[in-house]
Amino acid sequence: MRLFVFNTAAATAIFLLGAGPAQAQVSARTAGLPRPDGVSELTFRQAEAACKQPFGLQRGQNLEYQLLDAKGKLTGLLRYRVLAIRTDSSAEKKKKPVVTTKVSLKSGLYGPKGQLLQQQDLAFLCRNDTTFTDGLGEINYDGLKSFRDRLLAYAGTPLAWPNQPTTGSSLPNGGVVVQVSSPSVAIAKIKTTVRQRKVLAGPAPITVPAGTFTCYSVESQRELATAARADLVLKNTGREVDYYAPSVGIIKTEYYDKNGKLLQTRVLTKR
Repeated sequence: MRLFVFNTAAATAIFLLGAGPAQAQVSARTAGLPRPDGVSELTFRQAEAACKQPFGLQRGQNLEYQLLDAKGKLTGLLRYRVLAIRTDSSAEKKKKPVVTTKVSLKSGLYGPKGQLLQQQDLAFLCRNDTTFTDGLGEINYDGLKSFRDRLLAYAGTPLAWPNQPTTGSSLPNGGVVVQVSSPSVAIAKIKTTVRQRKVLAGPAPITVPAGTFTCYSVESQRELATAARADLVLKNTGREVDYYAPSVGIIKTEYYDKNGKLLQTRVLTKR
């Protein structure tokens, strides 16, 4: 769980349905890694790790995405730098080793003129044939703008991206819950939930500025919620389509409102 005081001075709503990163330096508490429906228990728990590097990332590597509005106009940049890679082996049932690779990244959200807006530390994980992206990357900072100088506690659930998904299979939910508090009382929970994730199609070529990649497409429902109390919850729901190449990562993401109108596109430009 991450704890820090949030200042909204630089919190700009670059992501219309998504999350812009913000500074956080303490390790996150994430839920146990879920097994996608399209991956067998035997493969996930007992087979030798096929995913030795999450999305093939290497230490010191840089990635960049452009954020585009519905008309294709540049609204911002999202950059990642790989800081460290660590591999751990632990015994589970019958003392069979399970290998998990962790990639630590620094993400930065920039305005259209290159000005830094937010930074955040993230972790991608890899176990057997599935990569997991950090649920904390889904934080809705637009929803936090009214909670200036409050204490925030983060709890993320990673999102699974199997190397060999089955078309039509379901993937586990992911996202993040942010508990907003004062020193004496809990104030609200800000939630981003990516649910009803389904592998639509693939593999198929997708072309972006960084090149052409063989991708699977995953459709999901993206819900942003602010809960002041159990009977007072404000929700905003839209649709998200991700195109990912198992050996490369997320190549392209499209965000739509509840009526199917395109709001924003995120495309890989450098790797």
